[in-house]
Amino acid sequence: MRAWPTTVAEAEAEQDRLRALVDLTDPERPPRTVAGLDVAYADGDESLVAAVVVLDATTLEPVDEAVTAGRPAFPYVPGLFAFREVPALLDALERLTVRPDLLVCDGHGLAHPRRFGLACHLGVLTGLPALGVGKTHLTGEWSMPGERRGGATPITLDGVTVGTVLRTQDRVKPVFVSPGHLVSVETAAAQVLALAPRYRLPETTRAADHACRAALAGRTR
Repeated sequence: MRAWPTTVAEAEAEQDRLRALVDLTDPERPPRTVAGLDVAYADGDESLVAAVVVLDATTLEPVDEAVTAGRPAFPYVPGLFAFREVPALLDALERLTVRPDLLVCDGHGLAHPRRFGLACHLGVLTGLPALGVGKTHLTGEWSMPGERRGGATPITLDGVTVGTVLRTQDRVKPVFVSPGHLVSVETAAAQVLALAPRYRLPETTRAADHACRAALAGRTR
């Protein structure tokens, strides 16, 4: 395994290397299991917990879960945030007993200033289809979609569509969806809409967030 970057120059070079491996071709069949991934920080951002919760793609019921604790693997640098969290998330993924068909990351994929966000990074390193769901806009041009569930507008960067602004529920704030690896822009948006039948955020993100919060609460007791 390659040494983890310790400087901005090393991290950017690694992004450049891995970005060339991103493939936005859809998988041959729909996912049967989907995993939500999230990271939460404690102790002044000096420690973290990473959670992966796997759901049945049809029922959205949990089928597996793994949580791991660690420390940020890289300083906070805009555009290089994934380098802080990827090692802990990979550790959690390795602890699963069910291999998910799709990773749903709390963050961005192609809609990233360097076109290589967290979802791209995890997708390329694991070889799994991956997409990102951002709660806020990170980069690119976009317009507000219609107010009804399913309303969508493109996110463009330098004239290229890199994601979708998606309204998952009537008259709630949209989310910012972008493909990471082995998923197209269109399929990424469709998957997120299917994973969000009742709330703004997909059930994968909600489940992983809950697992992170529970783990942090357990550590502070």
